[in-house]
Amino acid sequence: MPHIIIKMLQGRTDEQKKAAAQQVAEALEKAIGCNGDHISVAVEDYTPQQWQDVFQTEVVESTHLFVEPHYDPKDVL
Repeated sequence: MPHIIIKMLQGRTDEQKKAAAQQVAEALEKAIGCNGDHISVAVEDYTPQQWQDVFQTEVVESTHLFVEPHYDPKDVL
């Protein structure tokens, strides 16, 4: 374990999602020194409208955020 969930706007190909998931897993393995066989990565797609709620609950209201975004989520509408 760890399990990572990448949440993004819909529209990327499966190949792009797979590449992103692999690179995130590799970066995590390097950063914390865990066994790569123990890492899992999921990708969840959202419409711009759905992203407004996700952004509010998982970014704005999060107490566990280590990297903050610098954009207005309404810009993706």
